[in-house]
Amino acid sequence: MQVILIQDVNNLGGANELVTVKNGYGRNFLIPSKFAVEASPSNLKMLQEKLKQQAKKEAKLLAEINSVIAVLTEGTIKLGAKTGTSGKIFGSVTSVQVARAIREQKGYEIDRRRITIIDEIKELGNYKAKIDFGNGNETEVDLEVIAE
Repeated sequence: MQVILIQDVNNLGGANELVTVKNGYGRNFLIPSKFAVEASPSNLKMLQEKLKQQAKKEAKLLAEINSVIAVLTEGTIKLGAKTGTSGKIFGSVTSVQVARAIREQKGYEIDRRRITIIDEIKELGNYKAKIDFGNGNETEVDLEVIAE
């Protein structure tokens, strides 16, 4: 029996997937528990349409991510930090400060949890940070730490 999964089911498959199961498992567990629906021609058409819509949405999101990456990589992001006389920073620069600088200078709101500073920033100078947008989309941005 073929069924279309509505939700992820352990050891069987993910949502919106067409799988073959034994008749009893499909009729007595998956369908009554609302984990799956029977793979009728109308349900298969609905699945194809849903997958097509999902592909369009993902393509649109990927284009938007690429435009954000282009804006972020075109220049350095300047961060101000309080320093002593030797050029050492009091404390260190964190991802929260990087996210705030991106919002102010580039106009994009990026979650601080998506930003990873590659080298610990303890002195003035140029550094790099990595921003992960998910699904394998990530970029490196240049940071310039200057004295306030």
